[in-house]
Amino acid sequence: MGYQEFTIEGRNAVIEAFRSGREVDKLYILDGCQDGPVATIKREAKKHDTLIKFVTKERLDQLSETGKHQGVIAVIAAYEYSTVEDILENARKKNEAPFVFLLDNIEDPHNLGAIIRTANLAGAHGVIIPKNRAAGLTATVARTSAGALNYTPVAKVTNLAKTIEELKKEGMWFVCADMDGKVMYDLDLKGAIGLVIGNEGEGVGRLVKEKCDMVASIPMKGDIDSLNASVAAGVLAYEIVRQRMS
Repeated sequence: MGYQEFTIEGRNAVIEAFRSGREVDKLYILDGCQDGPVATIKREAKKHDTLIKFVTKERLDQLSETGKHQGVIAVIAAYEYSTVEDILENARKKNEAPFVFLLDNIEDPHNLGAIIRTANLAGAHGVIIPKNRAAGLTATVARTSAGALNYTPVAKVTNLAKTIEELKKEGMWFVCADMDGKVMYDLDLKGAIGLVIGNEGEGVGRLVKEKCDMVASIPMKGDIDSLNASVAAGVLAYEIVRQRMS
């Protein structure tokens, strides 16, 4: 099956895309452009919490498929996003305690696709990603997930820390991965749980980490100090699976 993310070019077309409810993953605008239609596009983007990147004309020309971008290009997700409520409903339908992956600023689409694949195989009920500073559901993510995007709902939220607070009201506990944490084998990871994974460079952000109930470390014996984000997600996910099965 082929996956295709779409670009929409031209001011009127982009405005209509927003107003029709299309999920815009990213918006590229010519730096310095401030006329009426562009101001309208910026307002629509702000209303939908869409990430805006101000770029040069050369960059827009590279991204353009038509050569008629009028200073604006919108990137539409290859897959539709779900909601956090969809993920919780997925757990309820299976009569299982919620098991959710939350990804803090995973910017590499290959890592995101691999983590979605792991989430599916580990029996997680969904994946939550932030709207900004993170990869969206691009064609690369879809391909790397090896079909898991067809079965695993992915929700996009404005504020990951606030989402964790809201999910705690649903009885969920949260564990994040960090080298300074307690060895994962010594933690109780049963029940309704959210697994929080950060990017390889910075790890889990401070505000998100502060919202977590537990910090888990993965025992490592080698000469380097960190795992690839998708591998770390897999290792911790399967410790959660082991405990949920026991």
